[in-house]
Amino acid sequence: MIEQHGQTVARALSSAGIPGASYVIPSGEASKTVRVANELYGWLAAEKAERRDVIVALGGGVVGDLAGHVAATYLRGMPLVQVPTSVLAMNDAAIGGKVAVDLPAGKNLVGAFHQPTAVVADVDTLRTLPKRSFIEGFGEIIKHGLILDPVLLRVLEENAAALSSGAPDWDLVAYVTARSARVKALVVSSDPKEQGLRAILNYGHTIGHAIEQVTGYTEYLHGEAVSIGMMGAARIGLELGLIDEDLLHRQADLLRAFGLPLVAPGLNVTVILDAMQRDKKVVQGKLRFVLLEGVGRPVVRGDISADLVQRAVTSLVRG
Repeated sequence: MIEQHGQTVARALSSAGIPGASYVIPSGEASKTVRVANELYGWLAAEKAERRDVIVALGGGVVGDLAGHVAATYLRGMPLVQVPTSVLAMNDAAIGGKVAVDLPAGKNLVGAFHQPTAVVADVDTLRTLPKRSFIEGFGEIIKHGLILDPVLLRVLEENAAALSSGAPDWDLVAYVTARSARVKALVVSSDPKEQGLRAILNYGHTIGHAIEQVTGYTEYLHGEAVSIGMMGAARIGLELGLIDEDLLHRQADLLRAFGLPLVAPGLNVTVILDAMQRDKKVVQGKLRFVLLEGVGRPVVRGDISADLVQRAVTSLVRG
């Protein structure tokens, strides 16, 4: 990423008379760890970084989360500018100030709330993404449409082919990215530390995070895991009578149209359920699920029976 876009950023900073230095991390979730964070702390110390210096996170969601965590903690807090270069980061990780690294026990277990000073998103950077990385970000965009924006959802349904092709309509990509990011920004601005409303952004994440963890963050990208998790949440909602089969199939059809997975065949149900119990959203030992009562009508439930959760997860791993 530094080779593709880093020089552009470096030239812009240099032309503005702003000195800087760069640190490149390996791509992938494996870099979002305490070990890599410690390496960054050491680099900042060697560079004699000061509290007023600004950390610029140029890259995808992993870079944004890791750099944000370091910015929140080094010298008790440094300014952060997010420059997301993936669909996922532009619509999710770069917005809202939730920054964290993973532990072997689970995803995003060590972190903080640290709002960026600015988020600079240039849709042109998406042109360099591999198709799979491009498509996975639409898992979060679809989620935003389902929980809060029926208009966005309809645009996605009507333009799935144009958005997910090898040569997408870039004006349309810019439109849905801006609209989706606005949805998240509105939610976050009203609940920056996830004390209430912001929890609805976790639709699909309770199961999705567990799937990422048990597969070692190597089999499913985040947006893919969220897609599977949304199908699990929809199945729970269907059994509870919150939604009908039409909405479940509507969600499935849209995810499928973008090439996102609906199931995670072959995984161990017990291992997934155990991973879910270590989710950071567990309250007094009980899982909290974001479910739908309809498009744009999310609800947070903490009273889902263990049997129902197990049936939903089983339906996903049996394919």
